[in-house]
Amino acid sequence: MLHPVGPLPTAVYWRRRLLVLVGLVGVLGGGGWLGIAVATGGAPPSDTQVAGATGEAPVPTPALEQVVPSLAAVQVPTPAPVTSTAAPAGPSAPSSQPPPAGPVSGGACSDEMITVAVRPTPPSAAVGTKPTFDLVVTNVSPVACVRTLDKGLQEIVLLDGLGNRIWGSNDCFPEASSDQRTLQPGEAVVFPVLWSGLSSAPGCTAARSAPGPGSYVLRGRLDTEASADAPFTLT
Repeated sequence: MLHPVGPLPTAVYWRRRLLVLVGLVGVLGGGGWLGIAVATGGAPPSDTQVAGATGEAPVPTPALEQVVPSLAAVQVPTPAPVTSTAAPAGPSAPSSQPPPAGPVSGGACSDEMITVAVRPTPPSAAVGTKPTFDLVVTNVSPVACVRTLDKGLQEIVLLDGLGNRIWGSNDCFPEASSDQRTLQPGEAVVFPVLWSGLSSAPGCTAARSAPGPGSYVLRGRLDTEASADAPFTLT
């Protein structure tokens, strides 16, 4: 190796060996530089090593964010508006409770179904005369009803201004009758009563006399239903 053998001079062989050696060193040096450049300086900087604009030290990106995308980039679908399926409001269902009982057509006339009134004709009379008073019974209900209108159930009384009883239609000459009628709605029945012009007491036991001039009140009834007071004047 150290003593080349050949037909050429020894210097020629040493020069050839030197050129080969230099070439080999160049190839080895270039390959090493290229490997270092690729391993370090030649690779692009990692996203996890990027320094801030202010020159601060690079902040490594968390490993989870390298794999899972940021939630800010995730679009959440907007829920569709809910359409109400409730039935529109309407008339309420009929109540199962039976309607309140009203008057029955053809039944008995209660006191609430009739009115009783006294009507003096005329509203004034001279002392000692014999005026006529009307007792009026009216069916004020919406249905026909039956009522007993016997004479013994009818009465008209005369009161003075202080409320003292002066006369009664049943005191001295009571009448009896059997009178049951069907009264149609709005029908009125009139019973005229003649007054003798004299005072009286129940049972006709007191002396009778003509009341003096003044203002009086007439009040009537049919059994348990009474009338309002009606004014009457004696002159």
